[in-house]
Amino acid sequence: MILQNINHDCGYHTQKLATMFFPLEKISDSGESEIAVTTEKNGDRLTVSARVYSKEHTLSCVCGDDTAHDLSVLMYRVLSDVTGFEPPWGILYGVRPARLMHATVEKLGESGAIKKFETDLVKSQKTELALEVMRKENEIISLSKANSYSLYVSIPFCPTRCAYCSFVSHSIENAAQLIEPYVDLLCRELEEIAAAVRALSLRLESIYFGGGTPTTLSQKQLAKLFSAIENNFDLSTLREYTVEAGRPDTVTFEKLQTMRDFGVGRISINPQTFSDEVRRAAGRFHTTKQTLEAFDLARKAGFDNINMDFIAGLKGESLDSFKNGIETAVSLGAESVTVHNLALKSAAYLVTENEFFDLGEKTLAADMIDFAYSKLKANGYAPYYMYRQSKSLGNLENVGYAKPGRECLYNIFMMDETHSVFAAGAGAVTKLKGDSYNNIARVYNYKYPYEYISNFDEIIRRKQRIYDFYSNI
Repeated sequence: MILQNINHDCGYHTQKLATMFFPLEKISDSGESEIAVTTEKNGDRLTVSARVYSKEHTLSCVCGDDTAHDLSVLMYRVLSDVTGFEPPWGILYGVRPARLMHATVEKLGESGAIKKFETDLVKSQKTELALEVMRKENEIISLSKANSYSLYVSIPFCPTRCAYCSFVSHSIENAAQLIEPYVDLLCRELEEIAAAVRALSLRLESIYFGGGTPTTLSQKQLAKLFSAIENNFDLSTLREYTVEAGRPDTVTFEKLQTMRDFGVGRISINPQTFSDEVRRAAGRFHTTKQTLEAFDLARKAGFDNINMDFIAGLKGESLDSFKNGIETAVSLGAESVTVHNLALKSAAYLVTENEFFDLGEKTLAADMIDFAYSKLKANGYAPYYMYRQSKSLGNLENVGYAKPGRECLYNIFMMDETHSVFAAGAGAVTKLKGDSYNNIARVYNYKYPYEYISNFDEIIRRKQRIYDFYSNI
């Protein structure tokens, strides 16, 4: 698409709005395209014109004190009119709506924050959701101390790679020979991190094994990693220990028992959908039967805090099928349910004008998200964790719901940037938090397992940045 900004410096905001409406378009300021938007400031007057295929619309208004806000609202109205689509979060494009709500409440109070979200064209249900999540987040954030930290362990391997996956993960078929050396080096990296947190007298709040699929590892490999943590970290202050057992076809009673033996208290068993046909099309080849069996095994192993993930908007999923999935999770008694909005990967659906203006997929995803919100709240789950992705179906949100006291602390600590998160493994990013949200530094590991293995000495050298950061706080 073509986006031209004339006589103003609000290009960052207009580009964010353009991505909200056209998430898969490459944005340029010149050339030819079926989609063209022009924003202009002429004295105290703002004008936005848009042409999307055969549809055109133009609006103007007098500019107030906040040019960026006024221009964003005007652009939103023009693009909503020309596309027939009204993103429910209005002109808000940030990843963390609950944090924005928190900052706005601190400044204006709750009633003032609600009015501010209204002026930003946020739908009332989304405003209420942001308030609910903010309140839950604040309860959990208050648990963190000045010297708190969390630990993330990356296991970037899966049985197969899902069609919708945006994480660093490799199928066992392609990376099996890397797993054993990867686990050995990961134990060494954990030892280095443990030495740093001991030297800095930091307090461990939560541990999270993510991926990939951590339970792709064998029982012996998992035990080796759990032992490295138990032998090197002070676990006396640990509030939560989570392992993603996301692919039911990787779950065995032996692995579950090993997790319990080492103090893991929370796991995820993720169907994504309870339709075998939809799941196969997405590249996941376990069955609904395997999901139910894995859940039952986890209960027998003693787990009383199990999360289940779902994705709204998977290709071929009907609203009834999605509803069945959420209802099944509720009937199983899952302690938490996380509902993700499909992240967009392909522009194939933009092939024709008719397909572009077909809002069916966006409307369906919104209906799924709304159903999950209503059903889960009615059954004692509360939204506690939320984030957004810029390129997602219908510009919707990802939300974690939990029964009281079953919220994933790590998710909130990480998303809020409450305290430092020390991360180990391929693709892991250590995020160091100082005395404010403006004082954050990142230490990156190499992205892929083969790079991690080949450049491990450099990864260890980068750990010096941890000491440097804390010495300057």
